[in-house]
Amino acid sequence: MNTRVVDVLVPVALDTAYSYRVPAGLELAPGDLVAVPLGARETLGVVWAENPNPNPRLHNRLKDIDEKLDVPPLKPELRQFVDWVSGYTLAARGMVLRMALRMGEHLGPARERIGVRLAGPPPQRMTVARARVLALFRDGLTRAKGDAAREAGVSAGVIDGLIDEGTLETLVLPPEKVARTPDPDFAKPDFALGQLAAADALRTTVDQGGYSVTLLDGVTGSGKTEVYFEAVAENIRRGHQTLILMPEIALTAQFLDRFSARFGVRPAEWHSQLSPRTRQRTWGAVAGNEVPVIVGARSALFLPYADLGLVIVDEEHDPAYKQEDGAHYHARDMAVVRGSIAKFPVVLASATPSVESEVNARRGRYRHLHLPERFGGAHLPQVEAIDMRREGPPRGRFIAPRLAEAVQITLERGEQALLFLNRRGYAPLTLCRACGFRLQCPNCDAWLVDHRFRKRLVCHHCGFSMPPPVECPNCHATESFAAVGPGVERLEQEAAELFPQARILVLSSDLIESVERLRSELDDVAQGRFDLVIGTQLVAKGHHFPKLNLVGIVDADLGLGNGDPRAAERTFQLLHQVVGRAGREEGRGVGYLQTHQPEHPVMRALISGDREAFYKNEIEQRERTGYPPFGRLASLVISANERHGAEAYGRSLVSHAPKDEQVRILGPAEAPIAVVRGRHRFRILVKAPRAFDLSTFLRDWLARAPKPKGNVQLAVDVDPMSFL
Repeated sequence: MNTRVVDVLVPVALDTAYSYRVPAGLELAPGDLVAVPLGARETLGVVWAENPNPNPRLHNRLKDIDEKLDVPPLKPELRQFVDWVSGYTLAARGMVLRMALRMGEHLGPARERIGVRLAGPPPQRMTVARARVLALFRDGLTRAKGDAAREAGVSAGVIDGLIDEGTLETLVLPPEKVARTPDPDFAKPDFALGQLAAADALRTTVDQGGYSVTLLDGVTGSGKTEVYFEAVAENIRRGHQTLILMPEIALTAQFLDRFSARFGVRPAEWHSQLSPRTRQRTWGAVAGNEVPVIVGARSALFLPYADLGLVIVDEEHDPAYKQEDGAHYHARDMAVVRGSIAKFPVVLASATPSVESEVNARRGRYRHLHLPERFGGAHLPQVEAIDMRREGPPRGRFIAPRLAEAVQITLERGEQALLFLNRRGYAPLTLCRACGFRLQCPNCDAWLVDHRFRKRLVCHHCGFSMPPPVECPNCHATESFAAVGPGVERLEQEAAELFPQARILVLSSDLIESVERLRSELDDVAQGRFDLVIGTQLVAKGHHFPKLNLVGIVDADLGLGNGDPRAAERTFQLLHQVVGRAGREEGRGVGYLQTHQPEHPVMRALISGDREAFYKNEIEQRERTGYPPFGRLASLVISANERHGAEAYGRSLVSHAPKDEQVRILGPAEAPIAVVRGRHRFRILVKAPRAFDLSTFLRDWLARAPKPKGNVQLAVDVDPMSFL
């Protein structure tokens, strides 16, 4: 038996690679992409390893590899990264590999582009349209056929007629590039001293190469982006690829414009909104080393870079970097891992670093670059608390008189104001005034949210929606339902009454029809076409609004009371980012926090501008309680169609846990949102010291525990960010 056998990993929910025979004459090496039979279908796979000692009894049952694909192989560092992520998160290796192979169905040569150019004498019959085409082509350039028709303002038939007569000729154009090469010297910035020192430090880091992590920590408006662009420029000069991770790629129109202003061209993009053809071409261009810089969402971390030399994680604190379905990974942490494996620098940038990154910087694991001042001498906004216990709004209103007065003055000055409320829809709860009945989702343990703009009641967990009922299902009273609490739509109604002359825009994810529409509306705000913006956390994502000088946080307490160990940190980061939108260019900004607890450490830190006080308090508390980064957490969520089935499996699972005095196992307990999409949910929380190998403990535990049966499902999340 001289037939060669290799192990192939396929992108399905399996942890093991399958063995296949290599047909005679087919040259294969680990990393090559191949087509293999899997059951009754053909699928894509990656040669993961040689199999020098296949089981002789299985030899005749092994299938042959169908073909090797003509694309660059996955490099050893990416295959090692896939193995590492799988081992750490307990996700099946095939599911992690799937993220590296999201290139569309049909890899291969791009569709031919047909160009047209002037070739022969003018046509015998001249028309006005034909004359316009000939005038266009007198510059001697070759154009794509569709572009030529559009530029000349004629139909494609006019171009075809001139081709038939020999006046124009066709030729095959080279494939259009995914992105042009950025020029590192296109527009060098004029830095202040503090920025220049940070930029020089990053340039030196990239120049030296090797693995390192730098926390670039600067107040809002301090020019962090321009500073890390210098690291990008140095990496371009050295001929390596750069990945810039962004938490919400759909919101990055301003960022792409800033990149273009610095480097002369826009970078390549990678996110879920790409068309299948663009996704396929971008994947191939990244693997073929044709893309120097890519800006992407968290999944861009798994692309098969030919020569990745730098990763920048912008807004590194943002919760959007955590993948909550499939493989549960945190893109910031995995970026650090990929840098460690492939030996290149990683830069984490934020105005409000995560407690994890802050502790790593304070303990010397990360280099710390700090930008304490806004660019151009602009002042940080002054923050004031409005104590809702003493100076709250009238009954049925949500904007306190002092905030309303400040907004009015701001608008009269011709400046912009922002009212922030992190709650979509019109009202979070609808109840019957006659009997107190609350409208609840039939599939989830959650109230239906009133969305007046859409005239629907919507569940934010499963998407169920229904028109508002005419009568109460419980007591049959008609027109008895009342909205309780505010959402951004209700806030807009109140603002329209308070400020009737203001041009108002509501920015909320459920009102956005497309990425293009959102980018257009953000540009409208930046250009001053709206006076008052009412928004959810969409508005906190690093936008630059030059005319915005006042920010009012309508419910500053909203994120503090949900039992999440990171609640204080998240609230501080979100509110700090929102308030930081104010006063970035014109004058001195001001922020107002409407709160029932102005004495809370988060509120005190925001009001005093003492960020250090917040981190000191939060770090001390985490260290005392053993929560991350001073301890490790894992979450096991069991769900089933019946409550008893979920709870019973949870109890059985806990009874099979290995005994280890370092590990605390809490639960099973009903999840805070106990039912989602008709499935009952129980949660087990595992807590261990920081140095403890929690992934191995969990793997041993699940190996000895009974497997879920029937409709029972188990989801494991190492380092959870959500506790709902």
